[in-house]
Amino acid sequence: GTSRQIPQTIIIGVRKGGTRALLEMLDIHPNIVVAATEVHFFDWDENYVKGIDWYRNLMPFSYGNQITIEKTPGYFTSPQAPGRIHDMNSSIKLLLILRDPTERVISDYTQVYYNRVESHKPVQLFEDIVIKNGVLNTKYKAIQRSLYDVHMEKWLKHFSLDQIHIVDGNTLIKDPLPELQKVERFLNLPSRIMSSNFYFNQTKGFYCIRSEGRERCLHESKGRPHPLVNSTVLEQLYSYFREHNAKFYRMVNHSFDWH
Repeated sequence: GTSRQIPQTIIIGVRKGGTRALLEMLDIHPNIVVAATEVHFFDWDENYVKGIDWYRNLMPFSYGNQITIEKTPGYFTSPQAPGRIHDMNSSIKLLLILRDPTERVISDYTQVYYNRVESHKPVQLFEDIVIKNGVLNTKYKAIQRSLYDVHMEKWLKHFSLDQIHIVDGNTLIKDPLPELQKVERFLNLPSRIMSSNFYFNQTKGFYCIRSEGRERCLHESKGRPHPLVNSTVLEQLYSYFREHNAKFYRMVNHSFDWH
């Protein structure tokens, strides 16, 4: 009695915002099934041309009472993704997980840094990438990805605000349950995720998952220590994002505890 379904909900981003944690935590819910990998259907042209049946075949099997969810953080910043997702299902529900934009930039850098180290490629200090000729390098991709207002504007051209639920990534890491309960309500699902599904791992410094008698933590690549960043550079980043954050708050009628 199962079949592969096109997702009724998509986690559209943001990169280094906690998308993997959100997906794994939602996977606890008996009415949710999740795609194992990032599909990149709506943001990569070479995948999009393969068509909707190719996309559906990458989804897990599900029962009629289950919601299929996929997550690809690249969707949020993709110019094409909002229109393409709307063409597939104009009434779809979208999940967007965000965190402090400056923290997100540093986390983005940290991931690339470790990837380069592991591939024996040369690395640069954070400050040497973020500052060029004494001023903030606003063309740096990681900074561009943190301009939430710029990207949100594209999504709101295709979807109403009540179709997009914003998860606070900073809160999800510190206290997962309230954020997940909000998602359950947004998806009109019965409340099934409980505090007993989580335990705090002192070594890793964040919550791990307990479900169906199994315990699991996120991959070791998650929660890596960030570099210590020069305080002057931090202030430049905070200052640059301040206006963008204020605009974003107005767009979504909600404020966040960001710098």
